[in-house]
Amino acid sequence: MNRNLQTTAAPAAPTRTGSLRRTVAKDFITNKYLYLMILPVLAYYVLFHYAPMYGALIAFKNYSPMKGIMGSPWVGLAHFESFFSSYYFWRIFKNTILISLYSLLFEFPMPILLALLLNEVKNKTFKKTAQSITYMPYFISMIVICGMIKDFTNSGGFINTFFVSVMGTDGQAMLQKPELFRSLYVISDIWQRIGWESIIYIAALTSIDQEQYEAARIDGASRLQQIWNITLPGILPVIVIMFILRSGNLLNVGFEKIILLYNPVVYETADVISSFVYRKGLLEFNWSYSSAVGLFNSVLNLILLIAANRFSKKMTDNSLW
Repeated sequence: MNRNLQTTAAPAAPTRTGSLRRTVAKDFITNKYLYLMILPVLAYYVLFHYAPMYGALIAFKNYSPMKGIMGSPWVGLAHFESFFSSYYFWRIFKNTILISLYSLLFEFPMPILLALLLNEVKNKTFKKTAQSITYMPYFISMIVICGMIKDFTNSGGFINTFFVSVMGTDGQAMLQKPELFRSLYVISDIWQRIGWESIIYIAALTSIDQEQYEAARIDGASRLQQIWNITLPGILPVIVIMFILRSGNLLNVGFEKIILLYNPVVYETADVISSFVYRKGLLEFNWSYSSAVGLFNSVLNLILLIAANRFSKKMTDNSLW
């Protein structure tokens, strides 16, 4: 007796795509207010960082506002070749590299040092006063800062007068001397930014376990030994991340401050890529050429960011990705 046995098919397993969709939908419903809060940030980056990337096509075209980006004739790498073969290339490239390296070597460690010093201060009143004083220059307008620097270093300024009386200098306006421009730029940048940039390191110091210091004091460790063996390793991940981010903007020397401080007399040591792009693009209306120079600068910054991230990951196991 043979009977046909009817078997029911097993239910199909849910696909990976369907499972992912359900997970995303469930997460969106659970955290809908968080997603709403992040929308303005996403809109900002889309509108002001990603959408303008379409304009990078100008660097490969002979752009004319009357024809538009797509209607302008394609010239390929002509503007890049013109820039690389120009007289100004090595001058502005060297100035950009030197000012960036000086800022990295002298400006980057200063907020760390200030945070370490403030962390050792026990008098709360003095500590808050010092923090407030060092924060203040950051909130002053750039044009006011540059005006103060010009007044201080002018032939009758108190900084110039001090150097004349102490070192016997000639009294000429310091911003008229090409050999002093880079030093004045970096020193004034340290003065303006040291307090503000130290905030993140001060915050990182609060996360270090205080029991480590107590154990070190019991073992007879001095303050310097505690800083070297406990404090610095405790904030090392933050230092590394800030270093990587700084490396990614190494060649982005702020053109606002350069333009407000420099003059044709000091172009030899003061002219950088960003100021060159400003003059070519906005003053001479050579949009395609200036876009090519700016794109070259952005590509170099991207390469430096990736290299710094890989180096950091290899040496310290800390990285952005």
